Amino acid sequence: MKPIWYFVGLLLLFIGSVVTISGLYSLISPPAQQKIFTNLHPDIWWGLFMVVAGLIFLLVNRKKTVQ
Repeated sequence: MKPIWYFVGLLLLFIGSVVTISGLYSLISPPAQQKIFTNLHPDIWWGLFMVVAGLIFLLVNRKKTVQ
């Protein structure tokens, strides 16, 4: 059985990918009304942060087992 942190890594990887892709989409076709911090693209940064954190969780816990 895998530890819970392995599945947390999978979840972070998946959700981070979705957030990053949606941020890249909004970068390509910006919304009609710009918000205050739109030019900083926080969705891209947070999505990439989640992807990196998910990869770290996956790599650290890939060979561990729980009894």
